[in-house]
Amino acid sequence: MPAVNDTPSSKAFPVPEIIPIFPLPNVVLFPDTYLPLHIFEPRYRDMVADASRKGSCIGMALFKQGWESQYYGNPPIFPLGCVGRITHIEPLQDGRSNLILQGLYRYTIQEEYFDARYRKAKITLGPGEPFQTIAQGSVRTTLTALAIRYLQSRKADKLCELVTDEAMTDRVLVNGLSSCLDLTPLEKQFLLEAESLHQQTRRLIDFLKFKLDGETQLSGWG
Repeated sequence: MPAVNDTPSSKAFPVPEIIPIFPLPNVVLFPDTYLPLHIFEPRYRDMVADASRKGSCIGMALFKQGWESQYYGNPPIFPLGCVGRITHIEPLQDGRSNLILQGLYRYTIQEEYFDARYRKAKITLGPGEPFQTIAQGSVRTTLTALAIRYLQSRKADKLCELVTDEAMTDRVLVNGLSSCLDLTPLEKQFLLEAESLHQQTRRLIDFLKFKLDGETQLSGWG
C-alpha cells in the first residue's frame, strides 16, 4: 500500500500518496466545501469502487483548453487540484451512483499513471498553514461587504446570512464563496492556485469588484 502524505494538514484525514483523478471541464473543488457528483461512465464507476476500498479519496482536476477532442483518452489537466473524501454513496441501477465529496486539501500532481481505465496520480499535498486565516482583518470585512452586495443583487438572501456569520472561519468563508459564486471554471482554478488564503481572498475581492462594476455600467445604459 502506498505511503500516505504526511503534512500538518493531512493529520485529520490521511490521504494516500497515489489517488484516482477525476477530471472535469467545468468543476473546481475547494477545501471545506461539498460537491455532489453523478457517476455513470464505466471507467469512473471503477474509480469510485476502487476509491471506496482504498482510502475513500478522489482528486478533482480541471481539464485544460482543447480537452474536447481527447475526452475519452487522457487530455491534459491542471496539475493543481483538490482532494475530496467520499462521504456518501447512493448506488443506482446499472452501476451508476450519486456521491458527495468533501473537499479536504489542495494537491499537486507529481506523476500520472494510466494503467487502469481511469487516471491516477502520485501527489503531494499543499502546505496547510498559509491557508488557515486571512492575515488582515480588514480584508475579510471588505470581502464580506462586496459579497453581500453581489448576493443581494441576485436575491440570494440565505447566502447573505451565511456570509455574515462571524463564527465562520476565514477558510470556510473564502472557500465557500470561491465555490458558490458564478465564476468561470478558469477563474475558480485561479483562486484555487493562490499561494495563501490572503492571496485567494484578494483575488476573490478583485473578481467581485469587476462583476459589480460591470453591473453598474450596464444599469447606466438603462
